[in-house]
Amino acid sequence: MNRRRALSAKTEINMTPLIDVILQLIIFFMITTTFRTAPGIMLDLPNSNTAQSVQSSAIRVLVMSEDEIYVDKTRTSLQALPGILKQRVAGSDANSVQAVLEGRSGAPYQLIISVLDAFRQNGMQNVGLITKKEKAVR
Repeated sequence: MNRRRALSAKTEINMTPLIDVILQLIIFFMITTTFRTAPGIMLDLPNSNTAQSVQSSAIRVLVMSEDEIYVDKTRTSLQALPGILKQRVAGSDANSVQAVLEGRSGAPYQLIISVLDAFRQNGMQNVGLITKKEKAVR
């Protein structure tokens, strides 16, 4: 009884090397990826010798230009800012609400004053200005 085996080509694809490469790529991108805080805006803050790190749950306002102001992560304009702040303060004592104002270092002084006026119009007096600590020159 002679049985002849028919030679057949192997039609399966070996997935092991493909999976290994994909997992290595995923790990590489997870390690090398950096995440930005806030809405992904690079903000060049002014320098201050007395700057301190503070963690707070205050209302955070980023000022880029008159048409680009962010309240927490919501984009708005200078004209709409008082209305948004009024919504955030509604139902609580405006004096107890803390706010943090960040403005790029080249922002016009009048723009910063206008944003501070919007805070005051809504009764908010506790407004902190964010700066970055100057590097010590030796």
